Amino acid sequence: MAMKLEKAIEELRKDKTRKFDETLDLIVNLRKFDIKRNNINAFITIPHKIKDKKICGFIESKSQLIDTIPKAAFIKYKDKKPIKNLVKQYDFFISSAPNMPSVATTFGRILGPAGKMPSPKLGIIMNESESEIKKLVDKINLVIRIQTKEPSIKIPIAKSSMKDPDIIENIHSAFNSISNELPNKKENVKSVFIKFTMSKPIKVEI
Repeated sequence: MAMKLEKAIEELRKDKTRKFDETLDLIVNLRKFDIKRNNINAFITIPHKIKDKKICGFIESKSQLIDTIPKAAFIKYKDKKPIKNLVKQYDFFISSAPNMPSVATTFGRILGPAGKMPSPKLGIIMNESESEIKKLVDKINLVIRIQTKEPSIKIPIAKSSMKDPDIIENIHSAFNSISNELPNKKENVKSVFIKFTMSKPIKVEI
């Protein structure tokens, strides 16, 4: 039986306290959903930041906000290994528009499959000023990528240190955005669960 969100979070918090800030995952199980035909790859925005993402920019100017790799340094990434290390090191990559063709050629074979390729949807800047970079970083920190590789969508939606009302707002916002991406909206939703990193999932009603 599905629980109200407030009650479910209360139940999750009864579990023993961990020595780290657990992530709260939202799991949306799908029905009557053809993965091949309706593959979803989208960015959704939540109202409350979960964490500061580690971002790297393929841009020419140095930045106080993010690490940068200028085009002249791309030669260091001829082999797959240093690119794979980059993928592990950073949550998100951005690029200046002029650098994108070289980014695609040099990094695309690894960043693409990892779902971390700079995207026109979110990740390309026309102007390398700090104000433009800050605007994009702030936006990225409120964004979650959803991809359907199986008939279930699982995304990190909060941290245990966050306040319950903020967690609930994030869940509602993400659930509505996911529903809007589905071909038959909420008709495609079979069930919804939430869980902390170390806890068992709890079925919820939204």
